[in-house]
Amino acid sequence: MIPLYHEVITLPLTRLSTDFIVVGAGVSGLRAAIELVSHGRVLVIAKDSLRESSSEYAQGGIAAALSDDDEIELHEQDTLVAGDGLCNLEAVRTLVEEGPAAIEQLIEWGAAFDRQGSKLLFAREGAHSRNRVLHAGGDSTGHEIVRTLRHQAGQRPDITFQSFTSLIDLVQNGSNEVAGVLALDEHSGSTVFFEARGVLLATGGLGRVFENTTNPDVATGDGLACAWRAGAEIADIEFVQFHPTALYVPGAPRFLLSEALRGEGAYLRNASGERFMERYHPLKELAPRDVVARAITAEMQRLGTRHVFLDVTHFAPGFVQKRFPRIYETCLRYGIDLSSMQAPVSPAAHYAMGGIRTDLFGRTNLARLYAAGEAACTGVHGANRLASNSLLEGVVFGARAGSAMAELSPANSTAEPTQTNPAFPQIAEHELRSLTWRNCGIVRNRSDLSEACSMLKATPRRALPSPVRADFELRNMHQTAYLIAAAALARGESRGAHYRSDFPKKSPHFQKHSILNNSGSGLDAQIRFL
Repeated sequence: MIPLYHEVITLPLTRLSTDFIVVGAGVSGLRAAIELVSHGRVLVIAKDSLRESSSEYAQGGIAAALSDDDEIELHEQDTLVAGDGLCNLEAVRTLVEEGPAAIEQLIEWGAAFDRQGSKLLFAREGAHSRNRVLHAGGDSTGHEIVRTLRHQAGQRPDITFQSFTSLIDLVQNGSNEVAGVLALDEHSGSTVFFEARGVLLATGGLGRVFENTTNPDVATGDGLACAWRAGAEIADIEFVQFHPTALYVPGAPRFLLSEALRGEGAYLRNASGERFMERYHPLKELAPRDVVARAITAEMQRLGTRHVFLDVTHFAPGFVQKRFPRIYETCLRYGIDLSSMQAPVSPAAHYAMGGIRTDLFGRTNLARLYAAGEAACTGVHGANRLASNSLLEGVVFGARAGSAMAELSPANSTAEPTQTNPAFPQIAEHELRSLTWRNCGIVRNRSDLSEACSMLKATPRRALPSPVRADFELRNMHQTAYLIAAAALARGESRGAHYRSDFPKKSPHFQKHSILNNSGSGLDAQIRFL
């Protein structure tokens, strides 16, 4: 399928073949690659270095019912409650039932989770009814899981890694099957057609679409936008989780201050020094993330401030340094000594519950295209993800997608990619991100969402003679921002992470999943609820 708004260009085009392509080197991509490798050659493509992914930065932990006082049914119930009536029950059961074995396998592979003596150490985070969250290095859980999976993958000679290679588009053959990907190799500056019997998109999140985000710069919705352009269905993309507590220091990145801090007893205080969460939810600081994020936003608006404070100064001496070494050192770098000072925090875009619509084995509506992790939507998170379920999702559903993809036979027809140069949106990135944050952020309404849709559809486009990575990223961010705005506008209710000030209540009419289809005409999306 040739992308919309294209002109033929003459950049060098290289053609390479393999059996399976995995786009993304985070938890879900690596786990899928390990599952695939016994069935053929696997190429893992990373847009940046192999160490740059949202998984790498995940602090909070990985949740599973492994402790003596926990049960799978309790984990399931907590996930369903957080999902606010929109979870796919079968997906949730798959996650919580397969989660314990998936973590035990990581331990067998060498993952060093924190322990007290010889026993695993379990912590509690918001909306969990039991202590079931495992951590590694205090607050470096994602890093440890990625390290473990990368080590496993690196021992297998049929897994090849290609870094600094940006996804441009999916390529389909004459049978409309996905036959590979078109990518920009930054090492050579050339365009490459990677051909394979199956493609897995494990490209992570989309947080950079928003002005304020905890995500790394690579999170530009690439897999989502490329899948959309090829005709894949997108589900529940209006549900974007805004983490309540990102560090707010001018000139500093919006570094995440883990929910585990509140799980250990941290307080939230407004500019007047008051603990305010009891006014918003009986669980106070341990309320679901969407509740806490809106509460912080309300307090900032009420008092005319740009942040609130996270207070851990009442913790025992030395505790925060030992339990949260990475967070402590990062805050110290920006002049905040958590042992004696309150940290200024405010919400930031953190996680997309929606994504490329898949079944429980990562299959999309396009033949030979799979997706897993944050880029995918199985419905497991519903309208709001339960804390520390994301790393678990990556491990469980990454493995399932790999196992299903491994069954693919070689394609019957070949693809001849047309070298194209899409028309790129003529909007500054900071303007796009500001628009998305302002109009599609924590609190939404019809007027703002309609304005966002109109402005994004009206954005001028033009072809570029020699597009670079930043141009392709901006195209994907523009596409993704529109999908979020359109889906949020169509959902006339408030549910989970999606809050409409003009529709502040849940509606039974919308206890359904939003499904977006490409109309084949520009940015227009066909939206239905199932």
